[in-house]
Amino acid sequence: MDAASRPAVVIDNGTGYTKMGFAGNVEPCFIIPTVVAVNESFLNQSRSFNKANWLSQYSAGVMADLDFFIGDDALSRSRSSSTYNLSYPIRQGQVDNWDTMERFWQQCIFNYLRCDPEDHYFLLTESPLTAPESREYTGEIMFETFNVPGLYIAVQPVLALAAGYSTSKCEMTGVVVDVGDGATHVVPVAEGYVIGSSIKSIPISGKDVTQFVQQLMKERGENVPPEDSFEVARKVKEMYGYTCSDIVKEYNKYDKEPSKYIKQWSGIKPKTGAPYKCDIGYERFLGPEIFFNPEIYSSDFTIPLPAVIDKCIQSSPIDTRRALYKNIVLSGGSTMLKDFHRRLHRDLKKIVDARIVASDARHGGELKSKPIEVNVVSHPIQRFAVWFGGSILASTPEFYGVFSLYIIFN
Repeated sequence: MDAASRPAVVIDNGTGYTKMGFAGNVEPCFIIPTVVAVNESFLNQSRSFNKANWLSQYSAGVMADLDFFIGDDALSRSRSSSTYNLSYPIRQGQVDNWDTMERFWQQCIFNYLRCDPEDHYFLLTESPLTAPESREYTGEIMFETFNVPGLYIAVQPVLALAAGYSTSKCEMTGVVVDVGDGATHVVPVAEGYVIGSSIKSIPISGKDVTQFVQQLMKERGENVPPEDSFEVARKVKEMYGYTCSDIVKEYNKYDKEPSKYIKQWSGIKPKTGAPYKCDIGYERFLGPEIFFNPEIYSSDFTIPLPAVIDKCIQSSPIDTRRALYKNIVLSGGSTMLKDFHRRLHRDLKKIVDARIVASDARHGGELKSKPIEVNVVSHPIQRFAVWFGGSILASTPEFYGVFSLYIIFN
């Protein structure tokens, strides 16, 4: 059997989590944190040996290359042993450490997917703002280290757009709002091509929501162990977080009926094993609110996400704008918060309608503007929309046809 007769491997490397699996599946086989735990004792040991003891130095170097863990295993190993240090190979959507990234891919292929890289074509994803040099490094590692027969690197928003269509016809014109754990991008796509000059990026992501929830619980004096506070805040965000329509009304609801809205969190202290409880209150809706009122979290960036999306579309070519407003696709785990798409649609619709009213007023009512349809597409698999889009692409005959053409012309 040749590689074209086997399903392609699809790996979507994100700042917070990596999704991996085989083309043709609806869901990824594994979703793990993008983190590597490296045993620093071997590295320090190899440096301490003098040149004469080259064999021991070589052995320590080999062990340093082999003794590492990724994903949840890395997080648990770092908690249980002080000799393992965590390394995050991707920061804000860009690969920051290529040695660590190579180790991460190695474990993904051999330990998780358990496949021979020489027997499968690979589809990897990249951020829309990735430099060409990064693509070259990726190709070098995949071809020279893993000896893959073919590699396709796809832009994440295009794949998310392919996964987000709601009709039988796949609309490849739209705006992808990708809110990941470490980066948030607003990317306009016209006929499958990214409009690079109109890409917007904001410094607020899923990790900032978690940190804000953690900060609110700490300021209120909740009895949460410091070493476990970030993980508790993340679980609180995912389990109880939601987007509200009006902050003042939400505060009043909590004050009138605290027993109905205030939840309780139960946990066990990791060091002592003693049980503890804490209340979950306003942070349920204040966490996601930083996307719509960022000034409550940071004074450095104060532009709401709906305004950023509107600015992104307005900076795009004029003949694409109506189609872009009509197909705003959500992608990333942080967009899964309850009622996130409804709030985004409402605020964006207000901005668009206000502009039309102002335009009509300037013309004195002589010209009537045609209403603009605003549609925010939400679907159940938007958490791993990029991976699903890659799975769709890599399962088409055209995907393998790209490699066949390359072989013919080279």
